[in-house]
Amino acid sequence: MTLQSDKTLIDAIRILAVDAVQQANSGHPGFPLGAAPILYSIYKEMKHDPAQPNWSDRDRFILSGGHGSAMLYANLHLFGYPKMSLTELKQFRQLDSLTPGHPEYGHTPGVEATTGPLGAGMGMAVGMAIAEAHTAAVFNKEDLHPVDHFTFVLGGEGCFMEGLSSEVFSLAGTLKLGKLIVLMDSNQITIEGSTNLAFTENVDKRMEAYGFGTWLVEDGNDSEAICRAIREAKTDIEKPSFIRVCTTIGYGVPGIQGTAKAHGEPIGIENTKILRKQLGWPIETPFEVPTEVYEAYRIKAEAGSAQNAEWQVNFEKYRTKYPQDAVNFENQNIAKISETIFGENYLQFEAKPDASRNMSGRILNELCAKIPNLIGGSADLAPSNKSEMKDVGSFSAETPAGRNLHYGVRELGMTAIANGILLHGGLHTYISTFFVFSDYTKPMLRLSSLMGLPLICIFTHDSIGVGEDGPTHEPIEQLAMLRATPNLHVWRPADELETRIAWRSALLSEKTPTVLALTRQNLPVLGSNSDAEKGGYILDREEGTLEPQVILMASGSEVSLCLDAKKLL
Repeated sequence: MTLQSDKTLIDAIRILAVDAVQQANSGHPGFPLGAAPILYSIYKEMKHDPAQPNWSDRDRFILSGGHGSAMLYANLHLFGYPKMSLTELKQFRQLDSLTPGHPEYGHTPGVEATTGPLGAGMGMAVGMAIAEAHTAAVFNKEDLHPVDHFTFVLGGEGCFMEGLSSEVFSLAGTLKLGKLIVLMDSNQITIEGSTNLAFTENVDKRMEAYGFGTWLVEDGNDSEAICRAIREAKTDIEKPSFIRVCTTIGYGVPGIQGTAKAHGEPIGIENTKILRKQLGWPIETPFEVPTEVYEAYRIKAEAGSAQNAEWQVNFEKYRTKYPQDAVNFENQNIAKISETIFGENYLQFEAKPDASRNMSGRILNELCAKIPNLIGGSADLAPSNKSEMKDVGSFSAETPAGRNLHYGVRELGMTAIANGILLHGGLHTYISTFFVFSDYTKPMLRLSSLMGLPLICIFTHDSIGVGEDGPTHEPIEQLAMLRATPNLHVWRPADELETRIAWRSALLSEKTPTVLALTRQNLPVLGSNSDAEKGGYILDREEGTLEPQVILMASGSEVSLCLDAKKLL
């Protein structure tokens, strides 16, 4: 077989993706058929090493339209990512396979984030770009740059309809995240039909208004034009980049292409045969790819390995010239916090009545100097949340080494971005808002739990004791909602000892996010003890009784009320 330049390599992605969907009799073939040239062009221009998928200075790629996962898996297989065999493609959407219906972080080699809820990948990509900019500002020197990579994210109209994308791109433009490249698969089709039903805005102008550089590729099959736009975007690092590529959903299948029918169901055996003829694909057998195609991808993979090897050589130069920075960089990439930062006197303090939000603020500032790779911020409520770290500066376009993040009033975007910061690696982070507004964070906090990310959430004003703001600011059902979320630790401390134990648990957590629900009002000093680290314990019991007739249970500001009730009873 003679390779037809990039076309045959792109068609290999299309064919494998369609075969996987057909084999599973479930999935989304339309997006892969239309967007395969975009994905191919991204990976052609990306810096990545399939032999070491977690190389710290790789470019990051997120498929925000996670329903197109078959396309991503086909690409990873062709590049030779570990364990991504044809057998896995044939097990698409099957239990225990490496090819689930939507990409899952930590499950499939080469998958950088769990995506499925549209727009989520866009937010996580912004977080990755923030992490890259901050880490580069801390470690890069004039002559050597151990941190120098781009973040790519691909999604369709659905990702741009979700309000989440507006939140995060507004902030990305403000922060001038020049290493962020956003690509849009613009096929003008949604499940219900044409995008004209509900989405007629000028996305290019919208992104330009946010502060992005914009490019338009009118022919989605012109991979060279897409690559050229990517290369131009990479040279403009003063602002983030947006590339809109006009594609045809279900490309190559007459009668289906360009319609909503192509979106979410297999195209059928007969149409897979027609597709092969339309593309000029030489093999009718499903999942069979010419050896020449694998060879071409192998050469590309080796070029990525060479980039990694060159980085390793330069890092050794960095280690020789800047030994302490090299040690700090490597330690930071381990990302685990040592228990030694708490010291022997961590649980010794002057007990006095105070709001647990104030206690939390003191603890945060007591510890942040010992955790130099801790960054975080609030959705415009840091003074109320007591979530600002003193004397570490603010992250901005001008001061990317700063550690306080100003998210603005963007709770949903804030949580998605924080997930991206953690996914990037090397940093710890926290977010903050009022407890009642945890409703706005929950969809992305649920993803934190699914991905096993140790995000810390400082949620204050946790009861009706919020002052005179009224019912809109009084959290009632939020505690039960969050406690019902699997793999999420929810702490509602009743005094400073419990607050300190909660913070220690949050910082030492490696696979579980943590919610700290904290009060605005003062809490009395209680006779609490370190059994709080078990999550629940007996604080006070009636003397001389073996089997209690009544059990009073409470958390947070209600614990002291329960103690008073016990005295009355």
